[in-house]
Parts: sequence; structure tokens; C-alpha cells
Amino acid sequence: MFPQSLTRNQPCYIHIPRINNMSVEILDGKTIQSFVEDEGAFNPSVDSRFAALDTNHDGLLSYSEMAQELMSLRVLEKHFGVDESAMSHDELVELYRGLFARFDRDGNGTVELEEFRAEMKEVMLAVANGLGFMPVQMVVEEGSFLKMAVDRELAKAA
Repeated sequence: MFPQSLTRNQPCYIHIPRINNMSVEILDGKTIQSFVEDEGAFNPSVDSRFAALDTNHDGLLSYSEMAQELMSLRVLEKHFGVDESAMSHDELVELYRGLFARFDRDGNGTVELEEFRAEMKEVMLAVANGLGFMPVQMVVEEGSFLKMAVDRELAKAA
């Protein structure tokens, strides 16, 4: 049940217990926007994800480090509805290179932490804008940025 005093400027979130490393959450764009704008919460979470992707620990993400992660997580299928099995290897490589180029803003062939932060901020704000201020029910994965946004709101309300 939603609070009677809910307004457009208040984040909306409801937590439903998790199953198999996933949980059903009800959230809106303001919850995500608030998380992204709180650099003290958002930046450490992005930095942690960056460090996990940086498998050779050189402080940079190469194409192979990012592509390996994107492929193993089936990002295109899960988040964009793209059936990777129906695509040729060359089509997949082109798609992943395009994603990598979005992160590699200076075009030097690697992604620095600041580039990664900036692109993740844009992605998350795009998700927030897409959701708008109407609450939606979503299945989110533990450890995802969306789950972190919900958890942050829950902690603030407690």
C-alpha cells in the first residue's frame, strides 16, 4: 500500500523479499535520480563495479574486460531484449564495440574510472527519466545499481 502523503517529488519504493538473488521492487524515477545525485552513495558503488571489471588491476578497462563481462551477463538479452543467439559473431562484436565506445569517451581504447562513472550516471538517469514518477514493479538483481538505489531509500526511511 502506498503512503497517502506520496507526492511527485518523493521517491517511491516498496521492498518485497528476494528469491534466488533477485527481488521484486516497486520504485520510480525519483528513487534512481536521488541515488545518482548522491555522489557519496553512487560513486562508491560505481567504483566497486569498475574494480570488479578491471581484472588485470591496471586502473583501466579494456574492450576485452568489458565485453567479457557484458557477454557473461547476457546484458543484451536481459536488458535490451536482443536475442544474441540469432546474431552473427560479427554483429555481436560490432554491437559490443559500440557499447564500449560509449564508455571510452576520449577514444583512446581504454575506459578510465571517470569515463565509467560519467556513462553509468547517464545510463541511470536515462532509466530514471524513462520510469518517470509513476511507481513500477520491477524484478531487480542483488548488487545491481537499481537494487542499491532501492536499498538506499529503505535505509533513509528507517
